[in-house]
Amino acid sequence: MSRIGKLPVEIPSGVEVTMDGSRIIFKKGSIQKELDTKDNVIVKIENNQIVFTPKGEDRQSKAFWGTYRSISSNIITGITKGFEKKLEINGVGYRATLKGNVLELLLGFSHPINYNIPKDITIAVEKNIISIKGNDKQLVGQVAADIRSFRPPEPYKGKGVKYVDETIIRKAGKTGK
Repeated sequence: MSRIGKLPVEIPSGVEVTMDGSRIIFKKGSIQKELDTKDNVIVKIENNQIVFTPKGEDRQSKAFWGTYRSISSNIITGITKGFEKKLEINGVGYRATLKGNVLELLLGFSHPINYNIPKDITIAVEKNIISIKGNDKQLVGQVAADIRSFRPPEPYKGKGVKYVDETIIRKAGKTGK
């Protein structure tokens, strides 16, 4: 029995949720997101809530039960509040600048790294902090992971790109006699 799947998803005011066959359509203003359940779960919209139940007792239906509930909850959170990840750049000469729709990163390589910002993402740079905001939780996390992957933090000096709340376990390095 899925503990997450059993919980209904509350529909806040201002968000319109409709069913079209096996698709759930979420709308708020000009933002529209869709979720295709592929007939693995039964979805009911009642009393300003979305209720999910598995279609059968097979393993796949039970697996998708909690997954679709979680994804729909994240879609509603995304269109109402949005998601944000913050990255911190540590290192001498390491910096980031915005040039239109391109994030330019100077991370100690012989050349700058130009990262094209996806359509639904907004990025702000303030000193050595990069803020990534958007409606889609998966896309915000993927953009943050992509930027971090250009220069992950190293354990000796702590230089690189890391999440703000991430702690780097430092190594001692060489010691002389």
